[in-house]
Amino acid sequence: MDEQKPYIGAMSTQLKGPVATEIEERLRAALSPEHLAVIDDSDRHRGHAGHDGSGESHFTVEIVSARFSGQNRVARQRMVNAALAELLRDKVHALAIKARAPGEE
Repeated sequence: MDEQKPYIGAMSTQLKGPVATEIEERLRAALSPEHLAVIDDSDRHRGHAGHDGSGESHFTVEIVSARFSGQNRVARQRMVNAALAELLRDKVHALAIKARAPGEE
């Protein structure tokens, strides 16, 4: 049986679902982050457009990567979006991105 990793869910620690796991794997491979948190916000969007009740549709990503050094906010978001392009097209309805370079607050 595959061991599932804990992740930060809406207001509690839960087991990481397959979409959250894939987000994490793709961002780690593309951006080698020093810090990465994938937060499933789907429960907070119950009843909203894009929420089909199955969960794993709305996420916040908090990421710190040296690859963001010298890049503005838009460029950083584009880097994250590029790494997750297929997921954003097919599985993720909404993604909030908090992207920083090391040492930034």
